[in-house]
Amino acid sequence: MNNSTTKSLYYPPGGILLWIIIFLELFTFGAALIAMVIYSKDEPQLFSESRSHLNVTFGAINTVLLLTSGFFMAKSVEKFKQGAIEKTSFYLKLTMLGGLLFLVIKSIEYFDKIEAGLSVSFNMFFTFYWMLTLFHVIHVLVGLVILGSVFIGIRKQNCTTTIEDFESSAAFWHMCDLIWLLLFPIIYLIF
Repeated sequence: MNNSTTKSLYYPPGGILLWIIIFLELFTFGAALIAMVIYSKDEPQLFSESRSHLNVTFGAINTVLLLTSGFFMAKSVEKFKQGAIEKTSFYLKLTMLGGLLFLVIKSIEYFDKIEAGLSVSFNMFFTFYWMLTLFHVIHVLVGLVILGSVFIGIRKQNCTTTIEDFESSAAFWHMCDLIWLLLFPIIYLIF
């Protein structure tokens, strides 16, 4: 068995350490969402009424933005593997634009909540809302920094970005997509 086959069988894109981090992040978000569901059983009316203060349209638009940016990230990796740096750069810019637009919409939503007095201490629903969505926003910000560094690497004359770096950044970005796909229906739709 040659080295590249061994590597592809035993090392997922981005490497094992990154996937351990991704699974830990998913576990953390999952545990918090389970805790939210458990707390909601004690105060179903409060959780239902509190959810009605959320802007489902903003949440749905953000879902589309992250899914679309995830698609562009996948296209960017595909083009990078083909050596098409200009196309890679184009798709990576679209990926980052999706993340930035997500943050803009989330900021508008946060501003509306703060203006309405719906802070982290308002009630248990909003404690979970702020904790989970802000933690996700931090992940999106980190993801954008990672994507920005990859973008700078591919734009250099001698392209300093490796496929491992590119796949790692893509795996992290897709984790952000996946986490939002868990958060959106539970926070915005179920309660």
